[in-house]
Amino acid sequence: MVITGASHPALTCPEPFVWPAMLILTCPSKLQLLEGMLKRSLPLALPVHGAVMHINRGNPVQHEVVVDSWPEFKVVLTRPQRKVMKDKWDFFTNLYAAFYQDVDACQALLENAEAIDWSMAFQLRALQDGVYKAVRSIAEARHVHLKPYSYLTALHPDPPSLSQKRLRNDLHIGTINSSHAALLNDAWNEGGSSHSLRYLDSLVRNFPSTGLFNKEGQLISWSLSDPVGSLAHGYTHPQYRGQGCIEVVTQGTAMKLYAHGFPVHAVTLAENHPSRQALKHQGFNFLPCTYSILIVTPTLDPKT
Repeated sequence: MVITGASHPALTCPEPFVWPAMLILTCPSKLQLLEGMLKRSLPLALPVHGAVMHINRGNPVQHEVVVDSWPEFKVVLTRPQRKVMKDKWDFFTNLYAAFYQDVDACQALLENAEAIDWSMAFQLRALQDGVYKAVRSIAEARHVHLKPYSYLTALHPDPPSLSQKRLRNDLHIGTINSSHAALLNDAWNEGGSSHSLRYLDSLVRNFPSTGLFNKEGQLISWSLSDPVGSLAHGYTHPQYRGQGCIEVVTQGTAMKLYAHGFPVHAVTLAENHPSRQALKHQGFNFLPCTYSILIVTPTLDPKT
């Protein structure tokens, strides 16, 4: 990507070089410019683009942007600020996203210990196969454990056309808050830990979400969103399934994201047929590329 014009405001803010071929972008005008540049690389840049959008809209979970160079970058990495990465084993909070224009530059940046702390557990999200191959290669060389997850990506071409299901009289839309985090944690297949509980609590406090409640005030269906701007953690209590609840909460969260300019997209496992059918019914289009969530954990060493 090439941006010309030395007088452009995005080129006048000084940025601290941290390491050869690595630069942390902190200048607001540069970050705004980067958002527009990444938008032209959608859908492949979806995870990084969403993270940069959140950074530019208050940065609720204190992420930052690393590039190999500026303004002609070949790879972009978003990551938590170092002060956020307090727990060595918390790969929920330690969330990275990557997008590249040159796979060799991507490999070089991911190998850079100043860019990624490989001594800590983390997750990395990407829509490009080169990222997975690079992480796999580095994980093998560093003798750390890698667990890859492959998801389908569903992108909505026209969010305002999302239909609003008519609610039953005994159900109403309400606000999800921290008091619901334990319920969300129990219902999530990847939940059940203190790390996942903290992560879900962070999501409901910092990002758009929608909850559906019964007449007793119990939360029975929900749709959250995450630090990369994706619809996430959609769930309906078994008693209320097949009644359109998930469509109601998905539409609610999708429109909140859309109102802030986010591309409306979701990821789901290929074997999750109910989720796939619900997204398809709402007009989402499935992309041919694989959405990878790569979980890296250091080898357990009792001395550490």
